[in-house]
Amino acid sequence: MTEQSFISVRGLKKSYANGQIKVLNGLDLDMKKTDRLLVIGPSGGGKSTLLRCVMGLEDVQGGEIKVDGKSYIIGGERKTNIDPEMQRQIGMVFQSYTLFPHLTVLGNLTLAPIRSRGVRKDEAEARAMDLLNRFGLKAKARAYPAALSGGQKQRVAIARALMLDPKLMLFDEVTSALDPELVNEVITMITELADSGMPMMIVTHDMWFAKKIATRVVFCDGGVIAEDATPEEFFSAPKSVRARDFIHNVLHADR
Repeated sequence: MTEQSFISVRGLKKSYANGQIKVLNGLDLDMKKTDRLLVIGPSGGGKSTLLRCVMGLEDVQGGEIKVDGKSYIIGGERKTNIDPEMQRQIGMVFQSYTLFPHLTVLGNLTLAPIRSRGVRKDEAEARAMDLLNRFGLKAKARAYPAALSGGQKQRVAIARALMLDPKLMLFDEVTSALDPELVNEVITMITELADSGMPMMIVTHDMWFAKKIATRVVFCDGGVIAEDATPEEFFSAPKSVRARDFIHNVLHADR
């Protein structure tokens, strides 16, 4: 029996400037619960916009996104309909950390569960300390973001997203702002999440990371999915000239 799509995207359209700048052009995508889906492609190809649309951060002008077979987002020229309950089941981590500078690490982790879920403070703090301990950050619980390294900030941002027990994690270029020696801290944390069975969709230019963690690779170009393959297939024998050129350019840029 074929495994049902966990995330189903059909005909997704996204544009800016009153339709003058088209970013997603009827994009179709299916993701299974067992997938660690890597989204790669040239700048402006639509990959980060796709993640933001799946997170419900962008209005979309057309198409539909389903989660577990249920309608989550329906696009329209005048209005985007979104199911807020489903949205709360998705976590997203950004390149820029987005931590609150006036809150401690513990405060950053507990704010959303207490405010949006009504979790008791002591329960939220116990859950937060478990996560911080799991990811080697327990000693930083009372520190403020300004006192953390870039790798520590990004690990805190991931732990904060996990506080709401998401069913899907989205990562948008989470290692690109880090110094090379700090990248491995974040990759180790994401790899641990992947090994625990967390479905994830990842945008990255780090090809080593891509090969290490992905179960599927999709190449996003021109606002559509141009290729969809296993990492082995994609990196050894991409089908299109555009994908071959992209891989060649990225690998040479990393040297």
